[in-house]
Amino acid sequence: MSPAEPDAGDRAGHGRPQDSPSDGAESAAHLLTVVVVVVMFNSADLIPGLVASLADGLDGTDWLLVAVDNSSTDGSPDVVRVLLPAAVVVETGRNAGYSAGINAGVAAAPTHDAVLVLNPDVRLEPGCVTELLTVLAEPGVGIAVPRLLDADGQLILSMRREPTVTRAYADALVGASRVGRYPSLGEVVTDHAAYEMPTDTDWAEGSTQLISAACWAACGPWDESFFLYSEETEFDLRARDLGFATRFVPTAVATHLEGGSGASPGLRALMALNRVRLFRRRNGRVRGALFWSAIVLRESSRVAIGDPGSRPTLRALTNPTRMRERPGPHSVSRAGSNGGA
Repeated sequence: MSPAEPDAGDRAGHGRPQDSPSDGAESAAHLLTVVVVVVMFNSADLIPGLVASLADGLDGTDWLLVAVDNSSTDGSPDVVRVLLPAAVVVETGRNAGYSAGINAGVAAAPTHDAVLVLNPDVRLEPGCVTELLTVLAEPGVGIAVPRLLDADGQLILSMRREPTVTRAYADALVGASRVGRYPSLGEVVTDHAAYEMPTDTDWAEGSTQLISAACWAACGPWDESFFLYSEETEFDLRARDLGFATRFVPTAVATHLEGGSGASPGLRALMALNRVRLFRRRNGRVRGALFWSAIVLRESSRVAIGDPGSRPTLRALTNPTRMRERPGPHSVSRAGSNGGA
């Protein structure tokens, strides 16, 4: 879909609920207002595909797109304005990270019942958000997440258990794919059967999350100190601590094209650093040191078998300056250029 297609702005900038919902799921979503917050950074090539999926994905709801741009240089804000004339475009003037973009988007939004956080490389399947809203209305649920597929239509293992020292060491010594079948040992839920039924999860991959207004009000904004990665972990665990469950909804489906962390040494190093930072913040310095040692062991083992991406990550983890700094764009560029020194 290109910016020149005439239906995009008419169908996808702002939606209205249907007059006569035909089933229970649509009835639950009727008259509910969803603010869709998308954070962009040089996302011009991804935005048209996202836009093309919004109208059907949010069918039956009243919705508004708030697109937040973190100082793109590829004209991302203008692409949104062409495709979605009714959208709210927020230009932050700086690259302050994913959480800062989400928070800016919610702050710019009108009154709403829920916030749908989306990556630009997400494509909603028809009826996705209606299914999520139905579950979000259930007592105790504060966050609803869909079944995610990759670009080839394969299941993405998106559910996570809370990080622990035991799980970190099991991952390092045995491998996440093997230990994920055992709740006490694996952080990533790898049993495909678990993705066939609704279930609560400690946290979930952050590309597609529907958050109730009540949950947001109780938890407050997303933590901006991480810049990228671990922010969804922190928010979902904080919500759980306050009594709001994250519910996986297999009947809601979205595609996540996925990109970034696997290709960039800088982003991979930042992901590992933030995992340690978050664990230490929640569990204290002693347990944090044990968790750090498990992550170092994991990356060391991968260096030993010739994984080139693990060497800059290991250097970053063993650099006290990197561990203490507040992450930002400089963290990514430095790790990518000289191994995190």
